[in-house]
Amino acid sequence: MQLIECPWCGPREEVEFHYGGQAHVAYPADPQALSDEEWAHYVFFRDNPKGLFTERWSHSVGCRRWFNAVRDTATYRFQASS
Repeated sequence: MQLIECPWCGPREEVEFHYGGQAHVAYPADPQALSDEEWAHYVFFRDNPKGLFTERWSHSVGCRRWFNAVRDTATYRFQASS
C-alpha cells in the first residue's frame, strides 16, 4: 500500500484519495469565442507524459480538500504535494 502525503492530514493510504486530472489547466479566457473543436480540446485532451507530472488529487475519505501533487507516471511514486 502506497502512502500519499496530504498537505493537511499528513501521510495516508492511497485508497483515501481520488485522482482529479492534470493540474494547472487554465479555463479559457473567452469561452463564448471557442469553437466546438476548441471546447473539445479543452475538455478532453490532456498531456500524458512519461515521468514527472503535476496532478490534482482529492483526499476524499479524509479532509475532502483538493491539492496538487507531482507524481512520476513511470514509477507511480509521488515526489511532492502542496
